[in-house]
Amino acid sequence: MKKTFLIGLAMLSLYSCQKKETATDTAKGVDSTAIDLSATTETDNDSAAVNNKTAPIDSKVVDMIRKQLTTVLLTKDLPAMTKEDRFFYYDAFDLNNDKKDEYFVGFSNPYFCGTGGCSGFILNNDGSLLNKFTVTDFPIFVGTTASEKFQDLIVSSKGILYSVKMKNGKYPSNPSVQEKWKGAVPDQSQAILDIDNKKLEKISF
Repeated sequence: MKKTFLIGLAMLSLYSCQKKETATDTAKGVDSTAIDLSATTETDNDSAAVNNKTAPIDSKVVDMIRKQLTTVLLTKDLPAMTKEDRFFYYDAFDLNNDKKDEYFVGFSNPYFCGTGGCSGFILNNDGSLLNKFTVTDFPIFVGTTASEKFQDLIVSSKGILYSVKMKNGKYPSNPSVQEKWKGAVPDQSQAILDIDNKKLEKISF
């Protein structure tokens, strides 16, 4: 009788230890999962914050573009423009690999945009005019080939892509009369003036 009681007591003690170990392991598992979820949430929040930021701007470049627009490029247009018309977006890219950026200046209001697309400018690094463009949809893509030492462009007009190449020191201003681009835009082509996705800052002038 005493022997039977001792065996039962030993079995009860063993069962209690196993239950305690299982509960501890489970608790550890919950804690580990909670840490992982917290880390994932923090990373996702950081990514969202980056995606919501506007692209950085250079105040000196902005001042230069403003000056060119108001004193050179749009002097005849200014009297007819409303306050709502007077804003632009800009983007920078070194088109001729001289370690100096050229500046794409685009607009997205009725004064500069119509059913065919929008107008804009490409400025040299010193602010002088390199090119005008018309009936253009944004963004503009930088191609993987070059002509006259300047990168070729892939430009959309009315939803159709065109190959725009430097000719005699200028890009053709109307992409819709150029050769149609065949196939998709290459993955490595950088998007310029990607106003919607890059959330470029809207700048008044």
